[in-house]
Amino acid sequence: MKYKRILLKLSGEAMVGEQGFGIGMPVVKDLAKEIKEVHALDVQIAIVIGGGNIFRGLSDSAKAMDRATADYMGMLATVINSLALQDALEREGVFTRVMSAIEMRNIAESYIRRRAVRHMEKGRIIIFAGGTGNPYFSTDTAASLRAMEIHADVILKGTKVDGVYDSDPKKNSKAVKFESLSYIDVLKKGLKVMDATSISMCMDNSMPIIVFNMFAKGNLKKAIMGEKIGTIVS
Repeated sequence: MKYKRILLKLSGEAMVGEQGFGIGMPVVKDLAKEIKEVHALDVQIAIVIGGGNIFRGLSDSAKAMDRATADYMGMLATVINSLALQDALEREGVFTRVMSAIEMRNIAESYIRRRAVRHMEKGRIIIFAGGTGNPYFSTDTAASLRAMEIHADVILKGTKVDGVYDSDPKKNSKAVKFESLSYIDVLKKGLKVMDATSISMCMDNSMPIIVFNMFAKGNLKKAIMGEKIGTIVS
């Protein structure tokens, strides 16, 4: 295996089923099975999930709200998603811990870096909830920050497309896929890999990012094994 400790970044939309909003448990169950398969290879896994399927701080519905308040609501949405994924993973027999950047002792552990690393060393999957715990920072930035803190080998950005394109492949049939990109290319071209803050953080710390289709069966395992899949940003 090329990577032994990974941070998997999933958007809130990854949790949505056929209903188009909220949490689709059949989809979450399939995600859990893919993650379990990789975990069985003794890969140490941490996960960051967005909350956009429930509430997004920058959504149209949040425009009339104070930005900080809207962002905190989005952080709480990530906790809901994290608990749903934890339930699905534990039903598959995988020991899991949810660690929240916002203290909520009854449902999640408070995030402590050394404790998170120890959990992974013991074979538990960690789900980081609550973003960074601060408004004005996205879950992309939270993923980059946590990846640095736990010394992950790579950030795997699971999406519904098979890499990064120069335009939306769903709207433009002639969109060109990039096999690899530099951090500077992503920033200059304004490509929607992750937000600028998170890309800059990865660039400063030489943290590679692989963008791939999480919903094609076996793709997560292929990414772990180092097969050419998706787009690598380095």
